[in-house]
Amino acid sequence: AQENTSLDVWPEIEKAEKENRRELVLQGSAVDKKIQSCSGIHPRLYCLALLNYLEISQCPSLHEVNESIRQLSHLQSLILCRNKLTSVPKSIGELKAIKVLDLSVNQLHVLPEDICELRELNTLNISCNNITALPEGLSKCVKLASINVSKNALSRLPEDLWSSKLELLSSIIASENAIEDLSSEVHNLSALKVLDLSSNKLQELPSELANCPKLKEINFKGNKLKDKRLEKMVNGCQTKSVLDYLRAGGRGKGKGKQQDGEAGEKDDTGCNVSMKKSAGKRKGKKEVEEVDELNRMVVRVLQLSEAPSVVMVKVSPGVKDVRPYIVCCIVKGMNLRQGNALKRFLTAQTKLHDDICARRTTATIATHDLALVKAPLLYDVRPPDTLKIVPLGRKEIKAAQLLKQLQQEADEQRKQKKRQNVSGLHKYLQLLDGKDLYPCLVDAEDHVISFPPITNSERTKIKKTTCELFLEVTSSTSLQVCKDVMDTLITKMAELNKLTFEQKEGVGSDEEADAVSDCPAENPTSHELAILQVKVMDVDGNLKVVYPSKTDLISENGNLTVIR
Repeated sequence: AQENTSLDVWPEIEKAEKENRRELVLQGSAVDKKIQSCSGIHPRLYCLALLNYLEISQCPSLHEVNESIRQLSHLQSLILCRNKLTSVPKSIGELKAIKVLDLSVNQLHVLPEDICELRELNTLNISCNNITALPEGLSKCVKLASINVSKNALSRLPEDLWSSKLELLSSIIASENAIEDLSSEVHNLSALKVLDLSSNKLQELPSELANCPKLKEINFKGNKLKDKRLEKMVNGCQTKSVLDYLRAGGRGKGKGKQQDGEAGEKDDTGCNVSMKKSAGKRKGKKEVEEVDELNRMVVRVLQLSEAPSVVMVKVSPGVKDVRPYIVCCIVKGMNLRQGNALKRFLTAQTKLHDDICARRTTATIATHDLALVKAPLLYDVRPPDTLKIVPLGRKEIKAAQLLKQLQQEADEQRKQKKRQNVSGLHKYLQLLDGKDLYPCLVDAEDHVISFPPITNSERTKIKKTTCELFLEVTSSTSLQVCKDVMDTLITKMAELNKLTFEQKEGVGSDEEADAVSDCPAENPTSHELAILQVKVMDVDGNLKVVYPSKTDLISENGNLTVIR
């Protein structure tokens, strides 16, 4: 007789329970089969009261989540993307600590109003569903900073989304819906930087949009506007031009701001006062633009035809079932030698891993000293007992032993500090649970220089004397995720490089000064970065991806100039 295996506790849950884990990731076909046999998530999951990060993704058999999710009261991030959820439990509103909620790529038609009770909510992603209306009351989520509702069936956005209470809301992505109107109350959003309503049914844009003080990036492409001149500008112009047009009145819904009687007002010389005012404004505007130009960060993309890459990456077929996506590029002009520049860069990388990479669950960044990289490279998979690496700050070791060692250190760390969460590499160990093969980037001498998502190799470690960097982003989620993370990383590097340039910190010791004096600086009087494209090919030489392409590095940052 068969045992009732559907009630057996899943080993991932049992392990998390035994080790009092704070993070749990359940994804892919193996988990999906368990969900099928249990007709849902195993109920023991809802007993993991210490969890602050839970991800269940890429499980097409997952159609609903039990109301018992209310028991996970410490959850700060709940990622339920790429499943086939048809409903969201009302009890989700009781998860008062939630900061990140991702319900994207499911089959939802409606959201419970209880979501509006999440007062700590910072990021809401419900893109790629069939939602026809958002709940009223989102203005109660006063810490909301980013909302993505793209690729749904919305005909309108709720009026209270434009409430001045949402003083942290900086990004609204609502593309590919059926939205017919943009509220004139949009100017209430004092922190709004990015607004994307492309591919909707808008006919007019309110002039009040020009009164959003921090708005840097707008996208209204794919809307049939009544004002054809404005439509042409929207489809081809930068944000600034569109906002200037709306500010001046344009046509359609936008009305000019000229006061009654101003048009005919003359001064003693008979000149039109408003014309004088306009001339003064133009002069002031030009001066402001000149100052803005000085504040800009500059990134120059060098095509392969201009600067053939010294590095090419080939991808073995085996990565497809482990961690299939990778993008790479080379960065020149990054100044790591002055003051705390290197420390700032490494700190920023750690923060990106925690934020946009969702604690390395969606993607992992690796940075190498290009001078130490021996090309060509192979992105490959190897068994834990044969994969060898010299991890950062350690001696050469097999991957299986490294993970065992890190797990022991994590257990010791918990005992000593009497806490449940751990720091450093230790918090990423669970990401390789259940994998028979591990991903790795291998150089021409068969040395592993990267073991994502765990560590880089000491062999290619960057230091203050590093002149040129080789960047690598890998993901098990999608190629676009890799590109988005790389875009963000390069933008951050440009920001840091500008900061280092302006602070004019000292180089450091005489030894360091001598070492960096040999570093070929293309333009030592500038903070401009040069990005060299890198090709990723399959083993037969067919192109898989080249980064950055023309569609990459389309920045939402108004102070970043990309020269191609």
